[in-house]
Amino acid sequence: MCNLFARQPQRNYESQTRSLRIEGHCTSIRLELAFWDTLEEIAAKERMSLAKFLTALHSEVLEHHGEVNNFTSLLRCCCLIYRSSNDGAKMDSVTPMSVLRSSRPERLLSTLERKQHAEDAALSVVK
Repeated sequence: MCNLFARQPQRNYESQTRSLRIEGHCTSIRLELAFWDTLEEIAAKERMSLAKFLTALHSEVLEHHGEVNNFTSLLRCCCLIYRSSNDGAKMDSVTPMSVLRSSRPERLLSTLERKQHAEDAALSVVK
């Protein structure tokens, strides 16, 4: 099992810091290259630059929660959700943010929560 993880290209977990401006504030974000690649893929499917996508995401989180705690961790979780939404395979298309905004995000979250609960239950059986 560990071979799957141990043999991945080292590039995947090399870190890179990128500077950007979000809502007029300069900030730096440090992520592994695999996460940057995934974010760039998501942004391209949204027909946005990476900077515009990150700004839009930050604004939506701010609007929904009133604050943005640990944006870097949020980005990693976004990548995991994106990859797991198709059993870890790269998706040919992703639902545009405009469609997600107008649809029922609670259904997507409910599905993700059920999946997490099932995975947690499976892990507890293994222990």
